[in-house]
Amino acid sequence: MSRTAVFIDGAYLDHILRDDCAGFRLDYAHFSDRLAEGKETLRTYYYNCLPYQSNPPTAEERERFGKAQRFTQRLSRLPRYEVRLGALQYKGVERESGRKIFVQKRVDILLGVDLVLLAAKHQIIDAALVAGDSDFLPAVKAAKDEGVSVRLYHGRTSPPHNELWEAADERTLITLAFLEGLARADR
Repeated sequence: MSRTAVFIDGAYLDHILRDDCAGFRLDYAHFSDRLAEGKETLRTYYYNCLPYQSNPPTAEERERFGKAQRFTQRLSRLPRYEVRLGALQYKGVERESGRKIFVQKRVDILLGVDLVLLAAKHQIIDAALVAGDSDFLPAVKAAKDEGVSVRLYHGRTSPPHNELWEAADERTLITLAFLEGLARADR
């Protein structure tokens, strides 16, 4: 059995689409198919956080939250798609710029646990990973120890951590050329 699983760090992919691909409007189902490279796909796992809302939320926060919630609901309705949400935590205000500081919680560990469990249970032999954070390194190494081949997909302006890049079996830069044919049809 040559099943693959696709693991997408949603915030990282958002940066790639915005910064490297001119705000490309991605068809996520076709994107997953491209990353699976023709192999049978067990599932695509998408990880992210819904936007922060203060208490009480502002009108802008409610709108942004609702938009993100509708997006993740659409993703969860795609065949073989699983959406895993962490939490966005408010940490304070940056002194110099006055910008609010937010930190994602549980997203990296959710991805790491899924990758390791699927590898340990021999559910997959191949993993496509869209991520750049070194926090994924232990999970990637554990999956490889279980015989899983790990393909890393990454951006140019937000490159992956060097150790993650080195740990991957294969690496692919996500560019507009790579995304050709994967544009979302607006309805």
